[in-house]
Formats: sequence, C-alpha cells, structure tokens
Amino acid sequence: MSSSARILVVDDDTSIRESLVRALQLEKYEVSAASDGAKGLDAVKNEQPDAIVLDVMMPTIDGITMCRVLRSEKNRVPILMLTARTETSDRVAGLDAGADDYLPKPFALEELLARLRALLRRSNVADDGGADSDVLQLDTLRIDSAARRVWRGDVEVELSKTEFELLELLVRNAGIVLEHSTIYDRIWGYDFGPDSKNLAVYIGYIRRKIDIDGENRLIHTVRGIGYVARVQ
Repeated sequence: MSSSARILVVDDDTSIRESLVRALQLEKYEVSAASDGAKGLDAVKNEQPDAIVLDVMMPTIDGITMCRVLRSEKNRVPILMLTARTETSDRVAGLDAGADDYLPKPFALEELLARLRALLRRSNVADDGGADSDVLQLDTLRIDSAARRVWRGDVEVELSKTEFELLELLVRNAGIVLEHSTIYDRIWGYDFGPDSKNLAVYIGYIRRKIDIDGENRLIHTVRGIGYVARVQ
C-alpha cells in the first residue's frame, strides 16, 4: 500500500477524531480531519482524499447526507462509514447513501485499518482499469466493467463501489456457487468470520436494486455455503 495515500477523517467526537488521525499517521498516511459534514465537504474539494473515514451522527451535516452529496456529484472516493447503530436498517441507510463499507462503534483499530487498506486496494485496481474491461450479461442485467455501470433492462442501476464489485464477481462467475469465505477474500481482502452479517446486508441491498418487477431473480442464496448468480 502506498504510504502517500490521503485519508480524510470526519467525526465530531474530538477524542475519536484525534486518535484516528494519530493512528493513521503512524501508518504513514497523509491525514486531514473535519468535525462535521459541512467542513468535510469543503475538505474533499480542497484536498481530494483517496479515502474517507466518515462518522454518521454529526451536527450541521451528518455523515449520510455528506455521502449522498458526494455521490450525487459523481465523486466515487471510497467511504468507510462509522456508526454507533447496529440495526441492519441503519447500516443499509449508509449503503443507500453510497458508502462502500461500514464499521460499528466501538471498533478495533486493527479492523478499521484492514478495511481501509482493502478499500484503497480496490480503488487502485479500479483506477488502473483492472483486468476485466468488458461487458457482462446475465438475463436482462448488463454490466460494463470498464465504465463501472449497470443496467437492468433499460434502467440504469446506481451502485456503490462495493455493491458493484460484489455483483460483478457473482455475474462473472454465473452458475458457480461462491462460498462466503471466497467472496470476503475477493471483495474485502479478509474474512469477517462466520457470525458476520456484512455480506448478507450487501446481497440484500443489491437485490433491492436489481430485482425489478417482472424480471427474473438473479442472486440466489445457497444456504450454509454462499451465493450464486443464475437465471431462475
């Protein structure tokens, strides 16, 4: 991982913000910080970070609103969202806003650093164009890997970076059951463990976006094993 990666930390909790800044600097990242979403948006424009660590609950402009603003402006900077909320619906709200990953508070610093490294690795591959610059088709779902765009029929589907990469992985291996551990390794770069609901949340959210009325379901659960993309 490049030591020159620029990380923006946006959190209104002074102790958490300053602790993260120090920890990231020790990892040789270039780090800046903001105390709310409004200042965070200004920092993004001025500093063009390579990734953002973003708290949800903040004054003035909260993390979800900041994330939505960036995505509406077509800014695809990787975003790791921090949330004190543990309900699936609250985590999905962050994904809906365009976050690439989330981490519930309190968190282990080692896990935050691992997730951040994974986001940066994936972002670097995407910026380089990757090895899979082609168009994938499954039923009426079409994925343009080079442009990182997805359509279901004539309707374009907006996906976050993580959602896109997960869907692309499944469709590229259509008909093959991918185990949970394989997906975690390919998408996040590490296994969250057997009790994690992280993958299920992302699968559920992708289904909500691509399962259009009148169309075949494409992403299927193979209980106790993993997931498979196929027409059924």
